Amino acid sequence: MAVDVRSWRARAALPRRLAVDPDRPESVALQPAVDALAAGEVVAFPTDTLYGLAVDPRRSDAARRLFAVKRRPAGVAVPLIAADVGQIELVVRYLTPLARRMADRWWPGPLSIVLDALPGLDPRLVDAAGTVALRVPAHPLARRLAECFNHPITATSANRSGESPATEAAAVVEALGSEVSLVVDGGSTAGGPPSTIVDARGGAPALLREGVIPWDHVLQSLA
Repeated sequence: MAVDVRSWRARAALPRRLAVDPDRPESVALQPAVDALAAGEVVAFPTDTLYGLAVDPRRSDAARRLFAVKRRPAGVAVPLIAADVGQIELVVRYLTPLARRMADRWWPGPLSIVLDALPGLDPRLVDAAGTVALRVPAHPLARRLAECFNHPITATSANRSGESPATEAAAVVEALGSEVSLVVDGGSTAGGPPSTIVDARGGAPALLREGVIPWDHVLQSLA
């Protein structure tokens, strides 16, 4: 029987796809993704609105791979997600009273809070001021992946910089191919705007990016 070599090579170049129940993600089902992160590889996974790209933010080799996949210019910080507030405290110097108030109101959910990062994160992932944007996502699978990894992970959108973001695993595979080691397929995501980003280092919030949560809703929640 003749073998279509081109078709075989194309399939071989694709990342692994790991089907996981998005509502009840079990740790055993996510173990291949955890192993890939521990090995410094790039993993795609669903978040509240879009598919994201996860790496271990402490590894310089993983950060290099992430920026290469994204074609992202140096100096552009990368957001992180965590399983809970306890994990957030692993990577920030101080969870300010303002940040705690916003976390109590909006987490789990698509509000990213900017705080001063602790040493240990790869310098590519923080901005020039040494800050990092973090959130606890509403998506159960995203939270569970961070929980199983026992550390916050990156969550930048799963696309090349400047291109359309992906809301399905198949779109990630088509856009990024073998540059992603594994795609956690949790079905379609909601799409829409990304998370709202707020600087919470001081006593008053500062809007850095308005996303799915309107800025006036954030302010009203703090009144």
